Amino acid sequence: MELESLGAYLRSRRDRVTPAAAGLRTYGTARRVKGLRREELAHLAGVSAGYYTRLEQGQAGTASRQVLDALAGVLQLGPVETAHLHNLARQPTMSRLVRPRPERPHPRVLALLASLGETVPAVVLGRRGDVLAWNRTGHALMAEHVDFDAPQDLARRPSVPRMFFLDSLTRDLHRNWAELARTHVAYLRLTAGRYPTDARLAELIGELAMRSHDFAALWAKGDVADCTVGGMRLHHPTVGAVDVDYQVWLQPESPDHRLEVYTPNDGASADALRLLSARTAAEQQEPEVSRSQGG
Repeated sequence: MELESLGAYLRSRRDRVTPAAAGLRTYGTARRVKGLRREELAHLAGVSAGYYTRLEQGQAGTASRQVLDALAGVLQLGPVETAHLHNLARQPTMSRLVRPRPERPHPRVLALLASLGETVPAVVLGRRGDVLAWNRTGHALMAEHVDFDAPQDLARRPSVPRMFFLDSLTRDLHRNWAELARTHVAYLRLTAGRYPTDARLAELIGELAMRSHDFAALWAKGDVADCTVGGMRLHHPTVGAVDVDYQVWLQPESPDHRLEVYTPNDGASADALRLLSARTAAEQQEPEVSRSQGG
Protein backbone atom coordinates (compact mmCIF):
# COMPACT_ATOMS: atom_id res chain seq x y z
CA MET A 1 0.00 0.00 0.00
CA GLU A 2 1.34 3.43 -0.93
CA LEU A 3 1.29 5.95 1.87
CA GLU A 4 -0.54 9.25 1.61
CA SER A 5 0.49 11.96 -0.87
CA LEU A 6 0.31 15.73 -0.43
CA GLY A 7 -2.36 15.96 -3.12
CA ALA A 8 -4.57 13.35 -1.51
CA TYR A 9 -4.38 15.08 1.85
CA LEU A 10 -5.14 18.49 0.35
CA ARG A 11 -8.19 17.08 -1.42
CA SER A 12 -9.52 15.42 1.72
CA ARG A 13 -9.09 18.59 3.77
CA ARG A 14 -10.56 20.80 1.03
CA ASP A 15 -13.67 18.62 0.96
CA ARG A 16 -14.41 19.24 4.63
CA VAL A 17 -14.27 23.09 4.53
CA THR A 18 -17.57 24.62 3.46
CA PRO A 19 -17.67 27.95 1.61
CA ALA A 20 -19.49 29.49 4.55
CA ALA A 21 -16.79 28.37 6.97
CA ALA A 22 -14.19 29.93 4.67
CA GLY A 23 -16.11 33.23 4.54
CA LEU A 24 -17.38 32.85 0.97
CA ARG A 25 -20.87 33.71 -0.23
CA THR A 26 -22.43 31.26 -2.67
CA TYR A 27 -25.69 33.14 -3.35
CA GLY A 28 -27.65 29.90 -3.24
CA THR A 29 -26.12 28.48 -6.40
CA ALA A 30 -25.93 24.71 -6.78
CA ARG A 31 -22.49 23.22 -6.17
CA ARG A 32 -21.08 19.92 -7.38
CA VAL A 33 -18.46 19.70 -4.61
CA LYS A 34 -19.17 19.42 -0.90
CA GLY A 35 -16.26 21.60 0.15
CA LEU A 36 -14.17 24.32 -1.45
CA ARG A 37 -13.40 24.33 -5.15
CA ARG A 38 -9.76 24.36 -6.14
CA GLU A 39 -10.14 27.88 -7.50
CA GLU A 40 -11.68 29.11 -4.25
CA LEU A 41 -8.95 27.60 -2.10
CA ALA A 42 -6.24 29.00 -4.38
CA HIS A 43 -7.77 32.48 -4.27
CA LEU A 44 -8.09 32.48 -0.48
CA ALA A 45 -4.50 31.22 -0.09
CA GLY A 46 -3.11 33.80 -2.51
CA VAL A 47 -1.82 31.39 -5.18
CA SER A 48 -2.89 30.84 -8.76
CA ALA A 49 -5.51 28.22 -9.51
CA GLY A 50 -3.16 26.55 -11.98
CA TYR A 51 -0.37 26.27 -9.43
CA TYR A 52 -2.70 24.82 -6.79
CA THR A 53 -4.11 22.31 -9.28
CA ARG A 54 -0.59 21.15 -10.11
CA LEU A 55 0.13 20.92 -6.37
CA GLU A 56 -2.81 18.55 -5.86
CA GLN A 57 -1.68 16.53 -8.87
CA GLY A 58 1.89 16.25 -7.61
CA GLN A 59 3.30 18.25 -10.52
CA ALA A 60 4.30 21.51 -8.84
CA GLY A 61 7.60 20.51 -7.25
CA THR A 62 8.33 21.61 -3.70
CA ALA A 63 5.91 24.12 -2.19
CA SER A 64 7.33 26.88 -0.01
CA ARG A 65 6.64 27.07 3.71
CA GLN A 66 4.70 30.31 3.14
CA VAL A 67 2.38 28.65 0.61
CA LEU A 68 1.82 25.64 2.84
CA ASP A 69 1.05 27.82 5.85
CA ALA A 70 -1.39 29.85 3.76
CA LEU A 71 -3.15 26.68 2.61
CA ALA A 72 -3.22 25.37 6.19
CA GLY A 73 -4.87 28.59 7.32
CA VAL A 74 -7.62 28.41 4.71
CA LEU A 75 -8.14 24.71 5.41
CA GLN A 76 -8.37 25.49 9.13
CA LEU A 77 -5.72 22.93 10.06
CA GLY A 78 -4.53 22.62 13.63
CA PRO A 79 -0.84 22.54 14.60
CA VAL A 80 -0.50 18.76 14.22
CA GLU A 81 -2.35 18.75 10.90
CA THR A 82 -0.17 21.60 9.65
CA ALA A 83 2.97 19.69 10.63
CA HIS A 84 1.60 16.70 8.70
CA LEU A 85 1.04 18.92 5.66
CA HIS A 86 4.67 20.06 5.79
CA ASN A 87 5.85 16.46 6.21
CA LEU A 88 3.95 15.39 3.10
CA ALA A 89 5.30 18.34 1.11
CA ARG A 90 8.87 17.25 1.86
CA GLN A 91 8.35 13.81 0.36
CA PRO A 92 10.15 13.17 -2.91
CA THR A 93 7.80 12.74 -5.86
CA MET A 94 9.14 9.27 -6.65
CA SER A 95 10.13 7.56 -3.41
CA ARG A 96 10.88 3.86 -2.94
CA LEU A 97 9.79 2.01 0.13
CA VAL A 98 12.63 0.79 2.32
CA ARG A 99 12.44 -1.99 4.88
CA PRO A 100 14.03 -0.60 8.05
CA ARG A 101 15.85 -2.72 10.60
CA PRO A 102 13.78 -4.15 13.45
CA GLU A 103 13.41 -1.64 16.25
CA ARG A 104 15.16 -2.09 19.56
CA PRO A 105 14.41 0.05 22.61
CA HIS A 106 17.10 2.52 23.62
CA PRO A 107 18.89 1.63 26.88
CA ARG A 108 17.84 4.94 28.43
CA VAL A 109 14.19 4.18 27.71
CA LEU A 110 14.59 0.75 29.30
CA ALA A 111 16.29 2.32 32.31
CA LEU A 112 13.38 4.73 32.70
CA LEU A 113 10.93 1.83 32.43
CA ALA A 114 12.85 -0.10 35.12
CA SER A 115 12.86 2.93 37.41
CA LEU A 116 9.06 2.91 37.50
CA GLY A 117 9.04 -0.49 39.18
CA GLU A 118 5.76 -2.39 39.06
CA THR A 119 3.41 0.04 40.77
CA VAL A 120 2.99 2.13 37.59
CA PRO A 121 1.86 0.21 34.49
CA ALA A 122 4.05 1.16 31.52
CA VAL A 123 4.70 0.08 27.94
CA VAL A 124 7.46 1.04 25.47
CA LEU A 125 6.09 1.46 21.96
CA GLY A 126 8.00 1.69 18.70
CA ARG A 127 7.39 3.82 15.63
CA ARG A 128 4.62 1.61 14.27
CA GLY A 129 3.01 0.81 17.63
CA ASP A 130 4.95 -2.42 18.25
CA VAL A 131 5.44 -3.28 21.92
CA LEU A 132 9.20 -3.13 22.44
CA ALA A 133 9.04 -3.70 26.21
CA TRP A 134 6.65 -3.49 29.14
CA ASN A 135 6.70 -4.01 32.85
CA ARG A 136 4.60 -6.82 34.26
CA THR A 137 1.83 -4.53 35.46
CA GLY A 138 1.64 -2.79 32.08
CA HIS A 139 1.43 -6.19 30.39
CA ALA A 140 -1.26 -7.38 32.80
CA LEU A 141 -3.29 -4.20 32.33
CA MET A 142 -3.14 -4.00 28.54
CA ALA A 143 -2.68 -7.54 27.22
CA GLU A 144 -2.59 -10.26 29.83
CA HIS A 145 -3.69 -12.77 27.16
CA VAL A 146 -0.36 -12.20 25.34
CA ASP A 147 2.88 -13.88 26.44
CA PHE A 148 4.88 -11.48 28.63
CA ASP A 149 8.12 -12.31 26.79
CA ALA A 150 6.62 -11.76 23.31
CA PRO A 151 8.22 -8.30 22.77
CA GLN A 152 11.68 -9.90 22.91
CA ASP A 153 10.87 -12.16 19.94
CA LEU A 154 10.67 -10.24 16.65
CA ALA A 155 8.39 -12.90 15.16
CA ARG A 156 5.90 -12.63 18.06
CA ARG A 157 6.29 -8.97 18.99
CA PRO A 158 2.81 -7.58 19.73
CA SER A 159 1.49 -4.79 17.51
CA VAL A 160 -0.93 -2.49 19.31
CA PRO A 161 -2.69 -1.38 16.09
CA ARG A 162 -3.15 -5.00 15.02
CA MET A 163 -4.45 -6.02 18.44
CA PHE A 164 -6.71 -2.99 18.57
CA PHE A 165 -8.43 -3.68 15.24
CA LEU A 166 -8.00 -7.43 14.75
CA ASP A 167 -8.09 -8.93 18.27
CA SER A 168 -11.54 -9.27 19.85
CA LEU A 169 -10.13 -9.53 23.38
CA THR A 170 -8.33 -6.19 23.04
CA ARG A 171 -11.47 -4.61 21.61
CA ASP A 172 -13.59 -5.92 24.47
CA LEU A 173 -11.09 -4.55 26.98
CA HIS A 174 -11.76 -0.92 26.00
CA ARG A 175 -15.09 0.60 26.92
CA ASN A 176 -14.19 3.73 24.90
CA TRP A 177 -12.90 1.70 21.94
CA ALA A 178 -14.43 3.96 19.27
CA GLU A 179 -12.76 7.08 20.68
CA LEU A 180 -9.39 5.38 20.98
CA ALA A 181 -9.73 3.83 17.51
CA ARG A 182 -9.95 7.29 15.96
CA THR A 183 -6.83 8.34 17.83
CA HIS A 184 -4.89 5.24 16.77
CA VAL A 185 -5.69 5.78 13.09
CA ALA A 186 -5.02 9.52 13.20
CA TYR A 187 -1.65 8.92 14.85
CA LEU A 188 -0.71 6.26 12.29
CA ARG A 189 -1.41 8.82 9.55
CA LEU A 190 0.84 11.34 11.29
CA THR A 191 3.57 8.69 11.52
CA ALA A 192 3.13 7.82 7.84
CA GLY A 193 3.79 11.46 6.95
CA ARG A 194 6.96 11.45 9.01
CA TYR A 195 8.24 8.20 7.50
CA PRO A 196 6.88 7.97 3.95
CA THR A 197 9.36 5.30 2.82
CA ASP A 198 8.84 2.87 5.71
CA ALA A 199 7.81 -0.39 4.02
CA ARG A 200 6.83 -2.05 7.32
CA LEU A 201 4.50 0.86 8.12
CA ALA A 202 2.95 0.73 4.63
CA GLU A 203 2.38 -3.02 5.03
CA LEU A 204 0.76 -2.52 8.43
CA ILE A 205 -1.65 0.13 7.13
CA GLY A 206 -2.46 -1.98 4.08
CA GLU A 207 -3.11 -5.06 6.20
CA LEU A 208 -5.41 -3.21 8.58
CA ALA A 209 -7.29 -1.55 5.73
CA MET A 210 -7.88 -4.95 4.11
CA ARG A 211 -8.81 -6.87 7.26
CA SER A 212 -10.71 -4.27 9.32
CA HIS A 213 -13.70 -2.37 7.97
CA ASP A 214 -13.50 -0.05 10.98
CA PHE A 215 -9.89 0.84 10.24
CA ALA A 216 -10.58 1.38 6.54
CA ALA A 217 -13.50 3.70 7.28
CA LEU A 218 -11.47 5.75 9.77
CA TRP A 219 -8.44 5.90 7.47
CA ALA A 220 -10.63 7.24 4.67
CA LYS A 221 -11.58 10.24 6.85
CA GLY A 222 -8.02 11.57 6.61
CA ASP A 223 -7.80 12.77 10.22
CA VAL A 224 -4.40 13.46 11.80
CA ALA A 225 -3.61 13.70 15.50
CA ASP A 226 -0.74 13.24 17.91
CA CYS A 227 -1.14 10.74 20.71
CA THR A 228 0.50 12.03 23.89
CA VAL A 229 -2.23 12.13 26.54
CA GLY A 230 -5.73 10.76 26.90
CA GLY A 231 -8.08 8.57 28.86
CA MET A 232 -8.81 4.87 28.69
CA ARG A 233 -11.86 3.25 30.24
CA LEU A 234 -11.21 -0.46 30.61
CA HIS A 235 -13.33 -3.47 31.48
CA HIS A 236 -10.49 -5.64 32.71
CA PRO A 237 -11.13 -9.39 32.86
CA THR A 238 -9.30 -9.74 36.19
CA VAL A 239 -9.89 -6.54 38.20
CA GLY A 240 -13.04 -5.15 36.58
CA ALA A 241 -13.65 -1.51 35.65
CA VAL A 242 -10.49 0.60 35.51
CA ASP A 243 -10.31 4.23 34.37
CA VAL A 244 -6.78 5.44 33.62
CA ASP A 245 -5.04 8.31 31.90
CA TYR A 246 -2.16 7.56 29.56
CA GLN A 247 0.72 9.93 28.99
CA VAL A 248 3.75 9.56 26.75
CA TRP A 249 7.36 10.25 27.68
CA LEU A 250 9.89 10.77 24.89
CA GLN A 251 13.67 10.50 24.88
CA PRO A 252 15.62 12.86 22.56
CA GLU A 253 18.02 10.04 21.58
CA SER A 254 15.14 7.86 20.36
CA PRO A 255 12.18 10.06 19.36
CA ASP A 256 10.47 7.13 17.64
CA HIS A 257 10.15 5.24 20.94
CA ARG A 258 7.38 6.20 23.34
CA LEU A 259 7.21 5.25 27.00
CA GLU A 260 3.50 5.19 27.77
CA VAL A 261 2.50 5.18 31.44
CA TYR A 262 -0.96 4.72 32.94
CA THR A 263 -2.25 6.46 36.07
CA PRO A 264 -5.61 5.91 37.79
CA ASN A 265 -8.44 8.42 37.51
CA ASP A 266 -10.20 7.55 40.76
CA GLY A 267 -9.83 5.64 44.00
CA ALA A 268 -11.46 2.48 42.71
CA SER A 269 -9.11 2.42 39.73
CA ALA A 270 -6.12 3.00 42.01
CA ASP A 271 -7.21 0.02 44.11
CA ALA A 272 -7.59 -2.08 40.96
CA LEU A 273 -4.08 -1.21 39.80
CA ARG A 274 -2.64 -2.05 43.23
CA LEU A 275 -4.43 -5.41 43.12
CA LEU A 276 -3.11 -6.05 39.62
CA SER A 277 0.43 -5.14 40.66
CA ALA A 278 0.27 -7.43 43.72
CA ARG A 279 -1.14 -10.25 41.62
CA THR A 280 1.63 -10.02 39.01
CA ALA A 281 4.26 -9.87 41.77
CA ALA A 282 2.84 -13.02 43.37
CA GLU A 283 2.78 -14.83 40.02
CA GLN A 284 6.39 -13.87 39.40
CA GLN A 285 7.46 -15.22 42.79
CA GLU A 286 5.72 -18.59 42.39
CA PRO A 287 8.22 -20.04 39.87
CA GLU A 288 11.13 -18.77 41.97
CA VAL A 289 9.74 -20.50 45.08
CA SER A 290 9.19 -23.72 43.08
CA ARG A 291 12.75 -23.68 41.81
CA SER A 292 14.07 -23.06 45.31
CA GLN A 293 12.10 -25.94 46.78
CA GLY A 294 13.10 -28.21 43.95
CA GLY A 295 16.78 -27.41 44.48
